[in-house]
Amino acid sequence: MSEVIRHESVVLMQFEAGENRFNSHILEQIDQTLSAVEELALGAHPEPVAVVTTGTGKFFSNGLDLDWLMANKDKASSNVAQVHSVFARLLRLPCVSVAAINGHAFAGGAMLALSHDFRIMRADRGYFCLPEVDLGLPFTDGMRELITSRLSKQVAHESMVTGRRYSGEQAAAAAIVDQALPESEVLTAAIALANSLASKAGPTLGKIRSDIYAVALDALDADATS
Repeated sequence: MSEVIRHESVVLMQFEAGENRFNSHILEQIDQTLSAVEELALGAHPEPVAVVTTGTGKFFSNGLDLDWLMANKDKASSNVAQVHSVFARLLRLPCVSVAAINGHAFAGGAMLALSHDFRIMRADRGYFCLPEVDLGLPFTDGMRELITSRLSKQVAHESMVTGRRYSGEQAAAAAIVDQALPESEVLTAAIALANSLASKAGPTLGKIRSDIYAVALDALDADATS
């Protein structure tokens, strides 16, 4: 990522790579952006800051880039480890984060959204889905703890066991997302929410969230180093 895109106090992290699957390029983009945000919140001259993450077109993110993993088998383990590290970094982030879910959020993409403090989803098209049961891919310890710490017990059970596809309105009804809005309003609402909470940035916020999600973070850290 060559530059940090600002909207007042908000740093916008926008993916523009089709299905926005987690290959080395997108993971590096995320890491660079989060490092810049941490510097703004915790540096020598801290300032109000918040993060909004979004995609473009039909996709927020479809998770792991399986084609890239097959073509780069020597990097597969480090890629999956880095995905866990990204989830953990978001949970520890010393500022508020909002996922503006513009389209499909599947598998790791859904978990990326769950790693944010708040989620605003497009109401008319796109699904939130954890399809691992249909793909024959068991959840890692870190992924399981992340999901079960961010969703109610029944919703986590249903989404993980059945692979249900939730529309935006269904996801809002299940409290997977905080709001379901028309496509044209999703990013604007996410930026407004993030700006309204940017003053919360600082080490205290990071510590509060780290304590809340200590079990999930321990599991994610273990998977990030295995």
